[in-house]
Amino acid sequence: MSEHASSAPGRSPASAAKPVWPNLPLEEWKDTYHTLHMWTQIVGKVRLALAPLHNHWWNAALYVNPSGLTTSPMPYHGEMFEIQFNFIDHRLEIHSSYGASRALVLAPQSVAAFYRELLAALRATGIEVEINRKPQEVPDPIPFDQDETHRFYDPEYANRFWRILLSTHLIFEEFRARFVGKSSPVHFFWGSFDLACTRFSGRVAPPRKGVITSEAYSHECSSVGWWPGGGNVKGAAFYAYTAPSPPGLGEQRVRPEAAFFNKELGEFPAPVR
Repeated sequence: MSEHASSAPGRSPASAAKPVWPNLPLEEWKDTYHTLHMWTQIVGKVRLALAPLHNHWWNAALYVNPSGLTTSPMPYHGEMFEIQFNFIDHRLEIHSSYGASRALVLAPQSVAAFYRELLAALRATGIEVEINRKPQEVPDPIPFDQDETHRFYDPEYANRFWRILLSTHLIFEEFRARFVGKSSPVHFFWGSFDLACTRFSGRVAPPRKGVITSEAYSHECSSVGWWPGGGNVKGAAFYAYTAPSPPGLGEQRVRPEAAFFNKELGEFPAPVR
């Protein structure tokens, strides 16, 4: 890994850093976005396969850290290991408690190639894991080991994406700290590709169909998040929703002025200009 000085002499970290909210136009980075979405799903499914089940599938999520996104430590045969996307040096890094480590270069390559290289790197560190190769929450999913379509990686846009996650994470952590009830971590869900924080009322919610949604929404909750966009949402947006949604929620006035109730999504998106 290349070495970086913590900051230049006489400069604070804030003045030396890149913009805290760089431009991220969806049309300009969508190819990198779609590829990175699949890469994060592969890494996320490694965590899902090995980490103990937490309520609301919190064991599946990734976390923002000072260089990118991380699984956080995962158990393996009495030891720990961690996988992180480093969006500064553009590497996928594997670190273990028993000293074995590997790093893969993040560069343009197919999802299938990334899948093969990651599993080979894990085996080289003594880790054997099998994952469900079908992507989640995307139209027309291509199994990871067959996906030669998504193969783009622009390091500049990957870094911008992480910088926005970092800024959003800091805001959400402050928001989370003000609530004394049950609250989720600030975490990144690789299925929907968004950063979210959820508060809970403490009351059980009406049952839902489906293994994933029945566990995710087993209790009343109110969630906020940031999403880079997709489908009918043509750019990045913050969002807020409640589950279940109380009568009349869509008629309520919310801030900022750009926020509105989207009936199709069942939530309030606030586009980022």
